[in-house]
Amino acid sequence: MSAPSNVPELRPWQVQALERMAQWQRGTFLVAAAPGAGKTRPALEHAVRLLYAREADRIALVCPTAPLTRQWAAAAARLGVNLAPDAPELDPPAGFHGVAVTYARVAQSAERWASQCRESTLVIADEAHHLGEELAWGQGFQLALGRARRWLLLSGTPFRSDASPIPGVDYDSDGVAQPDYAYGYADAVRDRVCRPVTFIPFDGAMSWRVGEETVEGSFADDVASDQRAKRYRTAISAELEGALPKILGEAHRRLTGLRETDHPDAGGLVVSADSDHARAVAAVLHRLTGSPPVVVLHTDAQAHRRLAEFTDSSAPWIVAVNMVSEGVDIPRLRVGVYATTAKTAMIFRQIVGRFVRTVPGRPIEGSWLYLPAEPTLRAHAAAVDRELVPLLRRKGEIDPDAPLLDDQALQQANAVEDELLKPDWQALEADMAPAAQLDLFGGATPVADGSASLGTPISPVGTAGGPVPGAAPAAAGGAPAATQEVPLWQRRQKLRDERHRLVAELGRTRRASHREINAWLNGRIGIARVEDATIEQLEQSIEVLYDALAGRA
Repeated sequence: MSAPSNVPELRPWQVQALERMAQWQRGTFLVAAAPGAGKTRPALEHAVRLLYAREADRIALVCPTAPLTRQWAAAAARLGVNLAPDAPELDPPAGFHGVAVTYARVAQSAERWASQCRESTLVIADEAHHLGEELAWGQGFQLALGRARRWLLLSGTPFRSDASPIPGVDYDSDGVAQPDYAYGYADAVRDRVCRPVTFIPFDGAMSWRVGEETVEGSFADDVASDQRAKRYRTAISAELEGALPKILGEAHRRLTGLRETDHPDAGGLVVSADSDHARAVAAVLHRLTGSPPVVVLHTDAQAHRRLAEFTDSSAPWIVAVNMVSEGVDIPRLRVGVYATTAKTAMIFRQIVGRFVRTVPGRPIEGSWLYLPAEPTLRAHAAAVDRELVPLLRRKGEIDPDAPLLDDQALQQANAVEDELLKPDWQALEADMAPAAQLDLFGGATPVADGSASLGTPISPVGTAGGPVPGAAPAAAGGAPAATQEVPLWQRRQKLRDERHRLVAELGRTRRASHREINAWLNGRIGIARVEDATIEQLEQSIEVLYDALAGRA
């Protein structure tokens, strides 16, 4: 059997990870892979194998955010696996192989989930560093899913800066996390799985006022510790034409060049310090480009919708505050400006991860990230190409300035930096310019022609007499179904929406309540509640409602 035509061949590292997983029978298995490398695929391929072999009868996919649950459900559907996103319980709806939910949902209903969890439940924990043994999510996760025989943990950074152990992660005698399979940034760029990134630091003469005193200096100067935050904020000031606006102009010229040559929908991202700063940055970009950029604020209820629209559009620029967490997947990003005040290593790596993703069908082109030449950021840029495993933080080694790798942590880091600006200060002047660039991964250069590929394609592998991951097995008793153009959860949701609309319409016609119509309809179909209905029963419900509206029922 061959893989479905719409499913890409497995990458070599994914094959290696699957081979390693094939020996795994019980306990946890930690995959540490660089952002953009494609850790979703081997996790789902292994799930297919276990479902085929009847070694697992359902999947509990747990991740940090609700948008991620839908991304996982869509990816699973391409392999014939049906996951119900944001499901209220572990028992999946009829016709589904499992659920995709957030850590928060699991923690809120941990006892109910524990009563539904079986040894044969396959647990997949995406971005597992969000868990902590002593924290609510970690405790709820362990209580809810502790009965499962297998936990597959996925993370690009399998360590926590608060030193709390991640449930299920193995640590050596020194307390260092030990992945079962690791695939770092350098590996991904060498294999042309991720983009090479070029860092372009900017620096220059700056001056700012503190009370009655005027202070001058550049990032190359040794200023007093209480002046560093003020110097940094002067560099990213959107009000001083010689500061961030000058760098935004450089970044826009870079992006324009890419869009005018061979990447017409290439995008740029500015990560701002706060909401006011983002609006000021947006105003500068509007003036520079002639059109307003997309602005995404973490306080905006429509933030995820705006992100999705930008991802699928050809708009040039997006300005964001905090909205750079796991799951923000915009492969067309080629140019970035680092203008947040958060400077921890983990947040820096998270932001860099937004620019390493590749576009299927395009050569492995480079990305550029403009950042203040602040010593801490320069050190992060120089270190980010090192192997992942040696950087794993030792348990008990606490860095109070390095918060968790998520949007809330980024907001907190910005707030800490802002506190350092007190007492009152004012940015006066700046004359910034790009300094010598730093090439990520030891000077790796972008591939300019179309001859590059994502490594040598390797056909999906299976065990002797077993299934071929990626192939389309026949659906039977929990085995994955054929690859679908529309995920089952989306079909089901559309049918439920149509049913709801027709029930309301019939209620108005018959002058009956929604509850009365629902009860009559469930009786006709033979179900106790609509949540339990199969696809076929939902379709039957809609037919009955149309007949009733036409006077035939």
